Amino acid sequence: MIYKIYYQDNLLQIPVRENTKSMYIEADSERAVRAKLKDRAFNIEYIQLLEGVHLEYEQAAPYFELEEV
Repeated sequence: MIYKIYYQDNLLQIPVRENTKSMYIEADSERAVRAKLKDRAFNIEYIQLLEGVHLEYEQAAPYFELEEV
């Protein structure tokens, strides 16, 4: 399964929508995604499972790239 992770670079700063970034990770569950990212120092805002048409849409975008963790 492919997940889209919305995050902020700075763990100690208050989240600001304009600073939100995203990445894509392949994992078995949301818990597995969090385990893979626990050593990174950023604030995870939201983890979204991508399926079906939504996944196809994201894969067609030029910025889609699976992160190797």
